[in-house]
Amino acid sequence: MSETKPKIKKPRGVAALIEGKCIACGARCQSSCPVNCIEMTETGEPIIETTKCIGCHKCVKICPAAALEMYFTPEEQKILAELAEQAKATGAPVAEELDEEAQKLQQMLARYRGVWVVIEQYEGVTAKVSWELIGTGAELAATLGVPLSAVIIGHNVEHLCKEAFEHGADKAILLDAPVYQHYRTQSFADAICHLIDKHLPEVILMGATAQGRDLAGAVATVVKTGLTADCTGLGIDDKRNLMQTRPAFGGNIMATIMCDKYRPQMSTVRPHVMHMPELQPGRKGEIIRDSFAPLEKDILVKILEVINDGDGKDQVDVAAAEIIVSGGRGMMNKDNFALLTELADELGGVVGASRSAVDAGWIAQSRQVGQTGKTVRPKIYIACGISGAIQHMVGMQDSDTIIAINRDPEAPIFQIATYGVVGDLFQVVPAIISRVRELKSQSAH
Repeated sequence: MSETKPKIKKPRGVAALIEGKCIACGARCQSSCPVNCIEMTETGEPIIETTKCIGCHKCVKICPAAALEMYFTPEEQKILAELAEQAKATGAPVAEELDEEAQKLQQMLARYRGVWVVIEQYEGVTAKVSWELIGTGAELAATLGVPLSAVIIGHNVEHLCKEAFEHGADKAILLDAPVYQHYRTQSFADAICHLIDKHLPEVILMGATAQGRDLAGAVATVVKTGLTADCTGLGIDDKRNLMQTRPAFGGNIMATIMCDKYRPQMSTVRPHVMHMPELQPGRKGEIIRDSFAPLEKDILVKILEVINDGDGKDQVDVAAAEIIVSGGRGMMNKDNFALLTELADELGGVVGASRSAVDAGWIAQSRQVGQTGKTVRPKIYIACGISGAIQHMVGMQDSDTIIAINRDPEAPIFQIATYGVVGDLFQVVPAIISRVRELKSQSAH
């Protein structure tokens, strides 16, 4: 009889700090360590007690600056090389040994399947961000190999199922009852939690609107899962985790966040960040009706009257505009925005602004473009006197054509501009206005 060759155990390594890369993010690595082997220095850098490290990779995954890596001794590197050769010869990857906790986690994660988009609607009219998310959700669902479901909650809203299918949903989960006539956190959150318990989705997407942010936070708290707000990018890794990218640390870096231990994975995404999917008229899908409806007497908040708000002064929807002329600190004062209004009027566009202009009181906050304002995707975006802080660029970088006007040739805005004009905006903008009027006059004759 030939002896069975003992199975080689795959080394797990220990965590190690990459010198010069730590950004002192606030001890995320320390909080993620299950064996308390990380201590923090006064400057916010981790000190790892390697004798206690179990090689779980959790600190490496959570670090937003990729400042941690797994270290392997020369002997462990040799074993890894042998395992790689073995995998190459057999054509199958070497399975990593899982401890009891990891096995339970793997079994739990395997129970959750499917991608959901919660459709936001008001009196039967859908918020556009919901259809944008249907397009993104379809891509995620295709990567995961699962159906995409639109979750529709309201009263007399079954017609939205047809719209959801035509935008790309495979299924529509419908809760239609008088108690859902108007949005209330308690009733909608109870409904979503009921559906989660029943169907076990692995990904849930909502718009980063007032309603979406309110509802997503309430649901995530009840079902005890992670939630990433205001995402600008979504993807799937090789372990079916949702990669959620968003600005972090005041917009100074882009962080990719993953919820690898809990399900469902939840994200909110701002309007106009994702592309609107192409409409497919006549496309069909499956409607799943659910009769769950909390009793009206059990809902603490009562809707007495619905009043459409607005101050009547500035009702321009910057996010929906196809041409935006934005001003920043370089505009110098409030009165100078009249110059941008003149250009916007000639082009058939609207006026926007950076946060610095809004904070200075030169223009209404509703016109603000950027991380803390509106995310826009116009055909033409003209940035006047805007240096290009990352917080602003996150909100407008996906514009079809970006024209930047700034006196500083080193301004960051020029890095993403389609066309850049280095010069005094108070000379450049009037020249553009004059030329536009000249072209209009020629076309009129």
